[in-house]
Amino acid sequence: MAHSTPPNPFWRQPRRGLIAAASLLACLPAYATNGYFAHGYGTKSEGIAGIGIALPQDALSGATNPATLSAVGSRLDVGAQVFKPVRRGEIVGNAFGPNEQFNGDGKSIFLIPNFGYSQAINPDTTVGVAVFGNGGQNTDFKNGNPYARFGATGRAGINLEQLFISPTLAYKVAPDHTLGVALNIGYQRFKATGLGFFSQLSSSPANVSDKGNDSSTGVGVRLGYYGKLNEALSVGATYQSKTKFGKFDKYKGLFPDQGSFDVPPSYGVGAAFKASKELTLAADVQRILHSKSPAIGNSNAALFQGVPLGAANGPSFGWRDITVVKLGGEYAVDPKLTLRAGISRAQQPIPNNQTFFNILAPGVVQTNVTLGATYAADKHNEFTFSYLHAPKKTVRGSNSIPPGNPPAGFGGGEANISLKEDAIGISWGRKF
Repeated sequence: MAHSTPPNPFWRQPRRGLIAAASLLACLPAYATNGYFAHGYGTKSEGIAGIGIALPQDALSGATNPATLSAVGSRLDVGAQVFKPVRRGEIVGNAFGPNEQFNGDGKSIFLIPNFGYSQAINPDTTVGVAVFGNGGQNTDFKNGNPYARFGATGRAGINLEQLFISPTLAYKVAPDHTLGVALNIGYQRFKATGLGFFSQLSSSPANVSDKGNDSSTGVGVRLGYYGKLNEALSVGATYQSKTKFGKFDKYKGLFPDQGSFDVPPSYGVGAAFKASKELTLAADVQRILHSKSPAIGNSNAALFQGVPLGAANGPSFGWRDITVVKLGGEYAVDPKLTLRAGISRAQQPIPNNQTFFNILAPGVVQTNVTLGATYAADKHNEFTFSYLHAPKKTVRGSNSIPPGNPPAGFGGGEANISLKEDAIGISWGRKF
């Protein structure tokens, strides 16, 4: 039976929707836990290692697999995550200064809000919208500029924030099989400080550092399939295209192709198995193609061979493509209380010889351990909690700092980087 339409749905209130989106941007996170991306979207998914390709749970499920929206019905979900990364850098054995450690936690606490709405139009068609932070990078070195020994001045750091608004359509092509599509409408903002030294290595020296915030918009698409093979087993698959953004003109001397910064594509498959009336086991496998975004995937080696920053297909952070495996389970203690737990493991995105630039973006954690719970206060309202811990991971440089003098060399030695993370999420969901 089709669900009735609640009064004043989100898309009939454009002004209110824009205000909500702007408020989200003001609070956006600036880091990620699986390579470039957040480990999951929505508090329920966050509590089970980010799983969601074949395990629909709330109106944010379309941010992972748009086809799963057909299984959540008509509902509203509003939540937030308090996120605390600990970012460290170290330079050792360098000719231009002593061994030093650097603390990138000038800002140490981030609030990550999210919003999802879904509406069943008829038994076969569900529409919705998800608003969420996609990922990003942040460091703010409060105890010294890691590049000061090479001539850099000021407080070094970068901040990349991204907001996605994702209208979604899910359509049942057969009773137990659904296809879905979502439009990824993105807004991103970037700022860099204390990196003026790199101007001498840039194709546009005036557009490398300390230019204030710059922003751009972009668009991409997410496709998905969700199917129930029998009463116990569900499967899913999803693909997200590259999100092509406009260029950061103020930083066209820093990023490849005169300021290009696109979100890389990804794809994945998942399965969920209802082992008993109370217990559901689930797994996702995700592939993130960092190499398809030059601003993320291009190696910095070309810089030391004479290719300037900002050039066509120029040097950057050198992140590798990675695979993420997620395993988890949820247990219904009773009709009101459901418990969740999960673990995910990702390949290392940052090679040992790319750590010099990645002092600014040490996204090296590989393991996420999560817990979660949902309490249904009544037949309409529920409250969900999640906790994530990513143990400290260190990547030690190997041939990471070129020997010799600038611009071709930086005195040798190694750059070591580390990251650990904790996050607590809470959300309210209302079923219509």
